[in-house]
Order: sequence, then C-alpha cells, then structure tokens
Amino acid sequence: MAEEEGAGVVAVLLAAGLGTRFRGPAHKLMAGFRGAPLVSHALAAMRASGIARRAVVAGAVELDGVLDDEVLLVNPEPARGLASSLAIARDWALSNGAEAMVIGLGDQPLIPASAWSRLASARGAPIMVATYQGKRRNPVRIAREAFDLLPESGDEGARVLFSSFPTLVQEVECEGEPVDIDTVEELDEWNW
Repeated sequence: MAEEEGAGVVAVLLAAGLGTRFRGPAHKLMAGFRGAPLVSHALAAMRASGIARRAVVAGAVELDGVLDDEVLLVNPEPARGLASSLAIARDWALSNGAEAMVIGLGDQPLIPASAWSRLASARGAPIMVATYQGKRRNPVRIAREAFDLLPESGDEGARVLFSSFPTLVQEVECEGEPVDIDTVEELDEWNW
C-alpha cells in the first residue's frame, strides 16, 4: 500500500471552491455524475489509494460523506482562491508531521486511486506531478521542503511551481482521465 511505501505522506482533497463557472442548479461538486455527487468519485479514489491520513478542504458547500478517519478542514474564505485552500492543507500537513502531501481536486472524478498511490510512493524530486499522456495534471505530491514554495494567494495552486521551480519538478506517468468539471457542458459531456 502507498502509506507503507511512503511513511509520513498525507492525502488532501481540495473541494472548497465556489464553482462560479458551473452555472447549474446546484454547486458543481454536488451535481449528479454517474449516479453519485461529482465530488464522491474523487473522495472514493483518495480513500482507495492506501494513504491512511486523509483530509478534505471544504468551504463553498457542506460536504456529506467525510468519514470518521478523515479530517474535514474548512476554508472560511473560499473566494480568496485555490491558494487559500492549499495554505490550510499545508498547515494541517505540517501540524501532523507529514513528510509530503498528495493533493487532488474534488472536481476531477475520473482520476483513479492508482494515480494517488503512485504519487504517494514516488521519490526523486520535491514536487512530483501526475501526467496523463504527457500532460501534467493532478494529483501533485509536494515534499515538506517545498511547502513554503506554495502560493499564498490567488487562484493558482501547485501548478505555479512547475514554471517557477522547474528543476524541482518530476513527472509521474499515471493512468486515468484527468478531466475537470467546471461547466454544465463538461458535466454533460462526461456524464455517461
């Protein structure tokens, strides 16, 4: 399992965003996707990864289904952007003595548990990013020594590190479909 291979690795699912581009009758994370709320697919993948210590950063919507062995972290100001959720995740990881955190997004329902597991056990660089057919996406593994490099404000997450610190980044090829659901049209396209 990933946790045994990568002691001190925590998993964090970011699910606090406002979802303003979605424009559906409900928040995008609660929208029906293949028989369940969209966010439940990302939660299931994180849980099945084998990473024992897990947290979910919520904010714009109240999330049901967070398990007793998971930590629910609340972003009181999700309008401040993705970086504010990353800061909450980083602080939680630091307070738990984590050597690294694997970060995924709640609106990417087709990223499998194997991607989370591969990142959890990956070694070689302080910043490791999942790739799918050569395209960098999530999850991303950030080692403790790179926590301070994460942005403090704005709506860009770990992706900003790829261009700012390219020598610290290593790619990890993964299986899965890294589509993120931002609009009703994207939900309809992938919801079969």
